[in-house]
Amino acid sequence: MTWTQIKVTCKTEELEMVCAVMSMVDPSVMIEDYSDIETELQTVYGDLIDESILNSDKSVASCSVYVPEDKNAGEVISYLESMLSADNIHAKIESLGTNEEEWSTAWKRYYKPTPIGKRLVVVPSWESYEKRPGELVITMDPGMAFGTGTHETTRLCAQLLEEYMIKGSRMLDIGSGSGILAICAAKLGAAECLACDIDPVAVRTEEENVTRNGCGNIRCRVSDLLSNISASTDGVFDVVTANIVADVIIKLVPELGGFLKKGGRFIASGIIEPRMAEVDAAVEGCGFAKIDGKKENGWYAGVYEKT
Repeated sequence: MTWTQIKVTCKTEELEMVCAVMSMVDPSVMIEDYSDIETELQTVYGDLIDESILNSDKSVASCSVYVPEDKNAGEVISYLESMLSADNIHAKIESLGTNEEEWSTAWKRYYKPTPIGKRLVVVPSWESYEKRPGELVITMDPGMAFGTGTHETTRLCAQLLEEYMIKGSRMLDIGSGSGILAICAAKLGAAECLACDIDPVAVRTEEENVTRNGCGNIRCRVSDLLSNISASTDGVFDVVTANIVADVIIKLVPELGGFLKKGGRFIASGIIEPRMAEVDAAVEGCGFAKIDGKKENGWYAGVYEKT
């Protein structure tokens, strides 16, 4: 199997946060940090340290994950860009071991029709699929945006939308990536959806996928979290989804109440299990009551009701 190395280079003081984000892609993170090399020189092994390391820039560090060929490396890079930007970290992201054209398209041969809930099925735009009775088919081409439906965090959100989306609801998806969750909501009977993402490339991908699925009730917008959303002009919503990361959800939730109707539901995903209690406490501390949650392979998604 061929692997693609995704390497993120950042300021040394930001390394811990970057590694935390990278570990959400894969727990096996390779770190390059030579900031303490001067200390190591004082040990008995100091003479064995390579000169290239001694001459390296100690103010920067890097960490890497390795993505197998059956995964979308472009989606991983888009996810990392979005998460690091949300934390105001300006890092360099590189794809090593293969060229951009190869890693942005080679994964397609492994992306097949995928059930992501009891009724929801994601079908790549280049695949033929015979719809079964009762199924809701979402036709997707994620391009360079996050959201193929194969990641646990997206599946958890989709499954919770199946349970909590009431026909005729208004839905807001924050950090929407490919637009997959807004399209799921529309297929499940939402009257109107607003999908927003900080990345203009992702928003263009959303718009293409919205058109591809014939969802005229979805609007797409560039917005850094809620910065370009206004309750006075956009109204309030019955359901808000955020498939992001724990730190961003905690940052987001104090503002969220003004965008949800009383009794409205907030579905939060992208949370690793060790952060579950922390996120629960933060959301509940902002006027929400936890009513449900799901876990899969170390990931958690929660449902919270505005009280």
